[in-house]
Amino acid sequence: MKKLLLLFALLPFSLLAQESDFGNWWIYFGDKKINERLNWHHEAQYRNYNFIGDTEQLLLRTGIGYNLSPQNNNLLLGYGFIQSEPYLENTNFKMRIDEHRIYQQFIRKQRLAQMVLQHRFRLEQRFVEQDFKMRFRYFLSLNMPLNNKELIDQTIYFSAYNEVFLNAAENLFDRNRIYAGIGYKFTKYVRSEIGLMNQSTSTLSRNQLNLITFIQL
Repeated sequence: MKKLLLLFALLPFSLLAQESDFGNWWIYFGDKKINERLNWHHEAQYRNYNFIGDTEQLLLRTGIGYNLSPQNNNLLLGYGFIQSEPYLENTNFKMRIDEHRIYQQFIRKQRLAQMVLQHRFRLEQRFVEQDFKMRFRYFLSLNMPLNNKELIDQTIYFSAYNEVFLNAAENLFDRNRIYAGIGYKFTKYVRSEIGLMNQSTSTLSRNQLNLITFIQL
């Protein structure tokens, strides 16, 4: 287990030491309890084409959620701002594309033996420059403790997820993301993960290193 954690810890530095198009996402997820029913979700994601310094996308997202049950079922209405910087085809020049996004989602959490499963169903209305698009996303994740029976303080855990994206119009399949990583739960409020993600579309497949922090108050 210690060797595995050391491998994940050293991976970012090995990527810095070489020219690589191996992408990197720095991700923060926050959730603040307002009362027994309401919560405020907020997140920031900084995505790079290489390990750091070549910005691919900046994503800011927030929303207000409502708990249908104390912990397991949550409805949320949110807004996101996404600034993308794709390269022009066959050039080293970028363009900027701004997107405003409204989304609705339902999250269902459940336990299976020692694992914690999460299902997330999300519908997005995307205002991309002058275009309007709609997209459906289904996300399935699991967290499994490795050194304790439950995800309590000071727990190392295995994390994995798969998310499929479907367009409402033509070209039904948009993309798929599959991820696996190692996390550490410091306290009931804070945990972090490092992991590898593959994102594939109908035309390309690309790997990313994800560094994620979760804060839940």
